[in-house]
Amino acid sequence: MKQLIIIAGIFILKLSTYAQKKLVKDIDLDGKMDTVYLDKRDYTIVCRLSMQNFKKIKSKKLEMAAGDNTLIEPKKSGFEITTNWMRSGYACQFRYERNEKRMRLIGVSEYAFGNATHDGSGEASINLLTGDYVGNWHYFDHLANNKKGELIKIPTIKAKMQIKKIYLEDFDEEQYNSISEKFSALIERHKNLAIKRREKH
Repeated sequence: MKQLIIIAGIFILKLSTYAQKKLVKDIDLDGKMDTVYLDKRDYTIVCRLSMQNFKKIKSKKLEMAAGDNTLIEPKKSGFEITTNWMRSGYACQFRYERNEKRMRLIGVSEYAFGNATHDGSGEASINLLTGDYVGNWHYFDHLANNKKGELIKIPTIKAKMQIKKIYLEDFDEEQYNSISEKFSALIERHKNLAIKRREKH
């Protein structure tokens, strides 16, 4: 639980310190400033790179871009789009691939505080370059602690996931949702294993 509070604090700090609607940064690493922003007219992420003569590179339509809960923040190797709701959120990180001359999605992370008992709370991330997934999640056992209930941590989940390359021009919520669905199936499987282990003891 303390870890979730720390995570929430980090996200709030990030939002107040770094996050923004427009980012000016050398993304393609040629020594010239590039620009990334959320276009509120057609709800897209727009990237203008010096190595592409500053032409618009646009994502597909993103419903999340319509609200004030979606922001851009700089990352060492590119930029990240973060969407934060009251009790959950996610982030998608992009970087410029020099050989392909395209912006590629290289990482996805998500967090949740769960319901009132924090059932379903936790965090996860996947490195799309290596396929490495790491997740730390919890479930609430109503029968534990003499039926008073207890928040149970599922052992850290580490897995490999094969996900095709995703570029900025092809990116929309469906890309994130399809990855998140893979996360959910993995969490459910490990939750059931954790429940079975506890039932044996």
